[in-house]
Amino acid sequence: MKKKYVVVTGGVLSGIGKGILSASIARVMKECGVEVNTLKIDPYLNIDAGTMNPNQHGEVFVTEDGYEADLDLGHYERFLGKDMRRENNMTAGQIFKTIIDKEREGSFLGATVQMVPHVTEEIKGRIRRIPGELIMIEIGGTVGDIEGEIFLEAIRELWVEEGSENFLFVHVTYVPYLRVTSEFKTKPTQQSVQLLRRIGIQPQMIAVRSEEPVEENELRKIALFGGVEREMVFNLPDSKNVYDVPSIVYSYGIHRKIATRLNLEIEERFEWDYPRNFIPSKIAIVGKYLGTDDAYKSISESICLCGASKPDVLDSQIFEDMTQEQIKNTLAEYEGLIIPGGFGKRGIEGKIAVIRYARENNVPIMGICLGMQLMVIEYARNVAGLVGANSTEFDPATPYPVIDIMEEQKKILKLGGTMRLGAQETPIKEGTLLMEAYRTSLVHERHRHRYEVNYEDFRDLFNEPGEDLSGRMVISSKATFVEAIELPDKDFFLGIQYHPEFGSKVGRPSPLFRLFVEKIRGRKRD
Repeated sequence: MKKKYVVVTGGVLSGIGKGILSASIARVMKECGVEVNTLKIDPYLNIDAGTMNPNQHGEVFVTEDGYEADLDLGHYERFLGKDMRRENNMTAGQIFKTIIDKEREGSFLGATVQMVPHVTEEIKGRIRRIPGELIMIEIGGTVGDIEGEIFLEAIRELWVEEGSENFLFVHVTYVPYLRVTSEFKTKPTQQSVQLLRRIGIQPQMIAVRSEEPVEENELRKIALFGGVEREMVFNLPDSKNVYDVPSIVYSYGIHRKIATRLNLEIEERFEWDYPRNFIPSKIAIVGKYLGTDDAYKSISESICLCGASKPDVLDSQIFEDMTQEQIKNTLAEYEGLIIPGGFGKRGIEGKIAVIRYARENNVPIMGICLGMQLMVIEYARNVAGLVGANSTEFDPATPYPVIDIMEEQKKILKLGGTMRLGAQETPIKEGTLLMEAYRTSLVHERHRHRYEVNYEDFRDLFNEPGEDLSGRMVISSKATFVEAIELPDKDFFLGIQYHPEFGSKVGRPSPLFRLFVEKIRGRKRD
């Protein structure tokens, strides 16, 4: 049986929830017994999202196989409960690089290499290789973007070649409400559908995004001018909880309409275990990327998937000129703190000052990647007395390089895709917070780092679990390098070199985040 495709395009403007809708439809179809896989197409020229600034593009999501992806793959993982891989993301940079490499190798047998057919054939070939019964394809950006045109052309060709009975096009658009005239405006939606039709693609379903519910006559107008049946136009107003969207998709019967269109056999069932009521909590992410709400998306969602309210994001730079007393007053309302990963010197001393506050006042704190490294630096300076201890990333001349670049990284000049990336085995030691969280001796967690603890030169800073602590940090996990550290005399003082937030799924949040939230709630009960 031929594969079936649901292609999701966007109109009017970006950032209106194509990824959430795609992930929601995929989850509902999976619940109905369909083997679903996903593909996010990003028309930008980057090979991947690894070198992008989180302030502009949101977080970089790392897959199990070490691919640095757009944050939408994080939505797919959390919603589908399925690990994404590099095959689930395609960028223009990947496609063009492959074409140029083939041309240099002489693979085109002297032909003039052109956008059509050579680039489109490469795109189609990659799509066809994705395993699954139903492939959800989300095309990033909006219809009309220059960089996205070649992907739309490739999809149009694939639709012709594979048969229209195997395709369903969903167009996600935005209908603004004009308060001056007290009416919804559908003209931008009409125009975006017209743009799509000029390319040769007629959407069969239109998802109308809006701040408030759109009135029936506007939906009928969209159906009429969009060339679709009224029952194939759905309004999706803003939701307070994005995890409500799969239930909304199911309630609209979108799964049945897709199954009918694509001649798919489905089972009428839907189980969706997600937190509906969030227990009030005050958790802060002390970070440095505040240009977008998506910079720490997976961390924020991991907290929410544990049933806790969304954490605040605080600028680490504001703490750099504060005394410890001022920091204490500023953070007094917060029950837990998270120091996330990142790159560069900006805001680092503010994070270190916050770590000191948490350590001295026994405030639950989790350091992730760079956050763990800063925990070691703070401890080396203020407990072990190593004045000027630092990472060579921030101070190459530090007298105490407790954090140093990985040995195999020292000869690498390129930045893209060269870090320690993806999942690797992490041994867990008895008597540690990690064992309390995971309850197993071996886990696989995802990494994304270039620097790590300089254990060989500063092993006296640390101790093994169960030994006489002697006021030292405990290594709670160590493979070929230090994976995690903790202070056992604190309620929760844990640093991990890897990124547990990338493993959180709906109904299965990361064990470390679950334990972090449980410890905070336990302190409230006490």
